[in-house]
Amino acid sequence: MSERLADVRARIAGVEQLGSVVNAMRGIAAARAQAARNRLAAVDAYAQTIVSAIGRALPLTAHASAAARREGRRGLVAFGAEQGFAGGFSERVFDALGADLAACELFLVGARAAVIAGQRDIQPFWTGAMPSHSDAAPKFADRIAQKIFERIAVEEIVRLDMAFVSWRAGRGFTVERARLFPLDPSLFPRAAERIAPLIHLDADALLSDLAGEYLHAELCRAILHSFAAENQARVEAMASTRRQVDRMLASLRADERRVRQEEITDEIIELAAGQILPR
Repeated sequence: MSERLADVRARIAGVEQLGSVVNAMRGIAAARAQAARNRLAAVDAYAQTIVSAIGRALPLTAHASAAARREGRRGLVAFGAEQGFAGGFSERVFDALGADLAACELFLVGARAAVIAGQRDIQPFWTGAMPSHSDAAPKFADRIAQKIFERIAVEEIVRLDMAFVSWRAGRGFTVERARLFPLDPSLFPRAAERIAPLIHLDADALLSDLAGEYLHAELCRAILHSFAAENQARVEAMASTRRQVDRMLASLRADERRVRQEEITDEIIELAAGQILPR
């Protein structure tokens, strides 16, 4: 009986250690999610400034409408999970994209997402690992943009969209899609001004530069949203795991009490039996 009690106590110690790991992972994920959300305000302001500038520059040129009429292959930047223990994070993105995954040249972000893509027979054109800290988002956006511009320059892709998961309190997780290239004029409100802005660049060159800034800003925004959402998904997954750990501990401690009570009962019976034996 004592061996059985030792086994139960060993299992309790193991589950308690697992609980400590789960708590640590949950805390790290929560801190990373909050850090990314704190940086989103600055990125949103930056992106809004670019949107306003493009809205003022569009009336000066017909470049965007001409680009929209080009024919060719579409590109798609999809952001999935970098690590595990995030529930069905990547699956949510793939399910939302559906047939577009096969129809587009896929730029896939996330090491774990790349593994799941292989399991689904999805063949990305390019894969990249999400940075481990949100402050690396601008540099990583530059890396993605460089690959995209290489394909646009040789006209391998003539349209580019992106898809990522965002999380907002009260709304939960949402897969968002956005057009990156060519510029969609309907996304850029025209300023109500009578005097055209004073510019020192060719209008087409100005709009091209602004389009590059817009792409970079949107990629930064998607990286931070995806980074925050993945870590939020991990927080929720670890919270669910913590509840399961607590249930296991409660069950094991009940077993411990029962086994210990059985041992005490056996000892009392043995003592009582020893007292009534004839001498």
